[in-house]
Amino acid sequence: MSALHKLMASVHRRLPARARALPLVAALELARRAGWLEPPAALDGHAFLLTVQDLALAVPFRCEGGRFRAGSADDQPALTLRACAVDYLRLLGGEADTDTLFFQRRLVISGDTALGLEVKYWLDAAPRPAWVSQAAARLVALYGATAGRAGAAS
Repeated sequence: MSALHKLMASVHRRLPARARALPLVAALELARRAGWLEPPAALDGHAFLLTVQDLALAVPFRCEGGRFRAGSADDQPALTLRACAVDYLRLLGGEADTDTLFFQRRLVISGDTALGLEVKYWLDAAPRPAWVSQAAARLVALYGATAGRAGAAS
């Protein structure tokens, strides 16, 4: 883990759960309001936990009334998604789908199985504007370059 990753993880652990969730929830809400990411009704009323393993980040959020909200530390997630940052970026950009990542054990989904399937179908079917795919591809490339430098330094 690079010094930057360690610093991010350290700061993240000290933040309240709602503060940790704000960037993700803001992005999800922007996508929803733009019409790119309409959550299915099955997600309504459920708490979720998105874990970014390599950055040691855990982000709780909820879906209520068709909107995304920051979760709290007290929320018991109905569904937990775990992956590394680069795999989330590949999923976001459409370079990989949930089945591929799941069967390669790069995406771990735990909790309510039926809800997990709803999320899987939703993520796979969600339209991705070209600029989102391009931005995700650039971040994947940047992440790879950074990981390569970190590996060479150790």
